[in-house]
Amino acid sequence: MNSPKVGLALGGGYARGLAHIGVLEVLEREGIPIDFIAGTSIGALIGALYAREKEAALIKKQTTGLDWVGLASLIDPVVPKSGLITGKRVTNLLKRFMGDITFKELDIPLACVATDIISGDEIVIDEGSVLEAIRASISIPVIFTVVKKDGRFLVDGGLVNNVPVSVARKMGANYVIAVDVTPSRKERQEHLLQHAEIKEPGMLQVMVQSMYITTYRSAHNVTAGADTVIHPKLAHINPSDFHKMRECILEGELSAVDMIPKIKRDLAASGMPLNR
Repeated sequence: MNSPKVGLALGGGYARGLAHIGVLEVLEREGIPIDFIAGTSIGALIGALYAREKEAALIKKQTTGLDWVGLASLIDPVVPKSGLITGKRVTNLLKRFMGDITFKELDIPLACVATDIISGDEIVIDEGSVLEAIRASISIPVIFTVVKKDGRFLVDGGLVNNVPVSVARKMGANYVIAVDVTPSRKERQEHLLQHAEIKEPGMLQVMVQSMYITTYRSAHNVTAGADTVIHPKLAHINPSDFHKMRECILEGELSAVDMIPKIKRDLAASGMPLNR
């Protein structure tokens, strides 16, 4: 029996996606091999960092060392056209972390999901500049300017495929672990009932929350195609709460630990050796 190829589908969710780092730490520590990574939005960003280094602890060190409050300096406003922020400073920060590398230079095959804002098509980017692909995949409509690539105008992939299980399958994975960081409506409602006093949201939160509302249904539908779904408890984290990074990472770790026995049973049943 041939060992299955394991694919990791990392979903979008803005700040909540920082939980992916905790998930990766646990999978790595437990010797779960990752053959392919498909990522949407922040899932593409974290996936690219891991595909480059294959060391979750390093990613954690790099990201927790950032001044997330001070990252407001990365906002580079532009006279409104297709978005409020050009994203050049964000791209430069990512370049410091991973360099301006191509997909061929990654240690793990990676695919990033974006959306053609004109046609509504899902666009899977798996060649060329990794930075350009991430920049397209994280481009929240209206906040970031669109990315022009191959005659298309690209924005956040969460609009069409927020947890890209199907992309991981097409890459060659026959066992897919999906990481869905989007709270269900029930989870969100339960949280709101416990916290009756809700502050008026700022403009950024309104825009991000609008994306969340349009994508949360599809996120839970597409994970149905995964073999295992890791779902961190993140209803108490707002999509713009990047300063709560350590809390997000911890929730990722806890949710991954819960699913490790199932993953190991599944892989053992398929004849896959761990730590390969």
